[in-house]
Amino acid sequence: MSNDNKPDPHRLVAADEKIVQQVRYSRADIIEFARLSHDENPLHSDTQAAQRARFGEIIASGQHTSAILMGLLATHFSRNSDGVQREMLCLNMNFAFKAPVFADQELRLQWRVASVEWKTRLNGVLAQLDGSATVGVGHPAVIGRGTILVKESGR
Repeated sequence: MSNDNKPDPHRLVAADEKIVQQVRYSRADIIEFARLSHDENPLHSDTQAAQRARFGEIIASGQHTSAILMGLLATHFSRNSDGVQREMLCLNMNFAFKAPVFADQELRLQWRVASVEWKTRLNGVLAQLDGSATVGVGHPAVIGRGTILVKESGR
């Protein structure tokens, strides 16, 4: 702790910190996520309808990939595996959908902490994040930006 009784913000979140994970959706994953999220767009479940559309095959919903990106953040910034008890609150998220995600594609999910700022009033760190989900050799399918609040638990 520093002299003003606030935790070291870099213990909680560090600028340029990266979180990376590889995922792959099966056709069953895509169909099940669409069902569970009440997304009845046939592009996510009906092969014939998807073949008539511009992509030719069922695609994952945008919310499927954005939900997993957000879950990756929540898991990472509420961890305590390094001895620091954290709480994370998602304040703002924006996603742009750039390309379809098909079944059985390797998807690289990544977040980078663009900036951190201690907020005394909130007793935590505001972190600005840049994220992406890319397929193949770095072709963006989803781009994300967000703001989270990370605090030490119990503070």
